[in-house]
Amino acid sequence: MGYIGNTASTSFTSLDKQTITGNGGTSYTLSHAVANNNEIEVFVNNVRQEPGVAYNAAGTALTMTGNVTSSDDFYVVFQGKAVQTVVPPAGSITNAMFAPSTTLGGGSYLGDSGGGLADIIRVHEAQLDTSITVAANTNGLCAGPLTLATGVTITVSSGATLVVA
Repeated sequence: MGYIGNTASTSFTSLDKQTITGNGGTSYTLSHAVANNNEIEVFVNNVRQEPGVAYNAAGTALTMTGNVTSSDDFYVVFQGKAVQTVVPPAGSITNAMFAPSTTLGGGSYLGDSGGGLADIIRVHEAQLDTSITVAANTNGLCAGPLTLATGVTITVSSGATLVVA
């Protein structure tokens, strides 16, 4: 399947954070298992705690050496736990990232990418190779002539419009 933009690397990486509500005690459960104290950074009232001195961690168990109250700002950043996705974060792709003549769905949009009228010109192939449906309450426009490949159909749903110009 095609995609827009530069070839994506294997994944996008971000570090995970867990906010914990203090219970007046020293024992807490982490949302991700860790191998040792150094895979996390623990903060109490925005002050980083020293691994092995202020806390110990193994698996999902976090043990503080002092009590943490519910009024304390208490959170953990997982340094050894990278959360990976292959989908760019929502809202991270902007119009400025589209170059003129960007290929989209077998066609291309021509223009200056500056929001001018030239951005609305779409150049597409003359043959449709995939069956499509124009959904109800939507409009479709195709600049012809248009040829359908063998076995390909165009379905125009009730309440939809398809114009071949």
